[in-house]
Amino acid sequence: MASNDARGTGAVFGAPTGRAPGSRPRLRRNDYSVLEPPPLGEWRPELSVGVVIPAYGGQEKLDLTLASLAAQSYPADLTEVVVVDDGSDPALRLPPIRPEHTRLVLAPEEGWGPGHAVRTGVAACTATVVLRLDADMIVGRRHVEAQMRWHHLADYLVVMGRVVFSEDPGTGLAPSGVYERVRRADTADLLDRGSAGMEWITEVLERTDGLRSAGHRAWEVFTGATASVRRELFEAAGGTSPDLVMGEDSELGYRLSQRGAVFVPEDAAHGLHLGRPTTERRREEAARYRRPFAENRLPRQYTRRRAPGRTWQVPFVDVVVDTVGRRFDDVTETVDGLLAGDVADIRITLVGDWRLVAPGRHATIDDPAVDVRLIHENYRCEPRVVFAGAEPETDPDVPFRLLLSPGVRPRRSAVRALTGAADREGAGLVRVPGAGGRSQPLRLERTAAFARARHLGAGAADRDAAVAELWGVHVLDRSEVLAGDGERPPKGWHRKMRKAERDAERWRKESDRWERRIRTLTQGRCGWLLLCGLRSGTRGLRR
Repeated sequence: MASNDARGTGAVFGAPTGRAPGSRPRLRRNDYSVLEPPPLGEWRPELSVGVVIPAYGGQEKLDLTLASLAAQSYPADLTEVVVVDDGSDPALRLPPIRPEHTRLVLAPEEGWGPGHAVRTGVAACTATVVLRLDADMIVGRRHVEAQMRWHHLADYLVVMGRVVFSEDPGTGLAPSGVYERVRRADTADLLDRGSAGMEWITEVLERTDGLRSAGHRAWEVFTGATASVRRELFEAAGGTSPDLVMGEDSELGYRLSQRGAVFVPEDAAHGLHLGRPTTERRREEAARYRRPFAENRLPRQYTRRRAPGRTWQVPFVDVVVDTVGRRFDDVTETVDGLLAGDVADIRITLVGDWRLVAPGRHATIDDPAVDVRLIHENYRCEPRVVFAGAEPETDPDVPFRLLLSPGVRPRRSAVRALTGAADREGAGLVRVPGAGGRSQPLRLERTAAFARARHLGAGAADRDAAVAELWGVHVLDRSEVLAGDGERPPKGWHRKMRKAERDAERWRKESDRWERRIRTLTQGRCGWLLLCGLRSGTRGLRR
């Protein structure tokens, strides 16, 4: 039933392989302004799209959704629709009015929820682009086409449609009527039935020029009601989380961003959501439920800082310290400084030859591997420290990666200063020159920036230059991050401080003992005056 009018006589965007010419333009941060999508109806699509619809009950609304999809302008032979029944009772069925290539599959019984269902649907289709759509949406005639024209321009975009909400879920519409009206592009009054949508998203879009200036926070407006992404990028991000039953779309948006995605809002891909979602109708309750699940997986600094000292599933910063050939004292000076910092949400990987830490008889202080043994023993019980034989691959879910050499002495606020500078400047790389006295300076890498540089083909030798072009580099003065030589405590300060504490405790006990003796030996006013005098004298000792 779908029309083929999108196959106009305009320029061809796309190729039989599914990768369009020029599909990897170098976009800076989230600014997609350099891309010029072709006018709707005046271009020739080449990429296939799989519309995945997770559904649980709501047969009547699903019928309307499929009717609107049957009247899309995007070519029917490039479109497949997969409806995933997530355990509905009674089971869902496919209505007569539906797109030509539509299938109904059942979600496996070992899981449930939209994330689980979407994973099932994506696995069941073979299209180049995946478009996730709610099962209670009526979409306009150009909805799919409007999103797909962007994917012909670049292969690392996440395109989001515009959604308005109907306050009354019961529309009184019939599938045949919806199909005819969508086919004639006569849906203006349908959209008028809805409210403006999620106000907070509208505010963000207005404030950031349609996300062009949103930088690393563009993903925060991502919702799963209607959004599309290349399959390769979806799979590289690990797909939707099957263990999340609420907020799985936000978590997917974050992981897509970490892989270097650019987020594009498309107003022409409009649709009517039949009723407000639970997250809007019961906003406070939904936020309360989602928060622990989200914070474990989304290292958003502004929420996690309310609970200092916590350890989370995904840390905020991955720290890598190369200990090979370095002294125990230098390593502890650096690592202890990081562990004592005001950002506890870190994971420290110590790279070293830990094979040398083996059982059996060995020398003690004359052991050639004595520093390796001391470092391992010192941190083997610290949950934020892990040991590795070689520098680990970048964890794509962690926002930042910090590399520094043993011997540098980070300030307590070092991690906060580095990450704060990266976000304030929008930088993909923050450098502190001359740190540690080695050729490798202290550096903080934004994971998303380096992921995009790799995706665009930048090799190891020119990756920093690519990140400078795509995100920017910021140089931070070492005094903002590292403690200066004049701030180094005197030699043996730990021992002297402990001795002073022991002496203070001994004199306090001595003072208390004399006070008890005098209290028992003196009576009456004279004794009381004597006791007061002694008390004022012992206060000096306590100080």
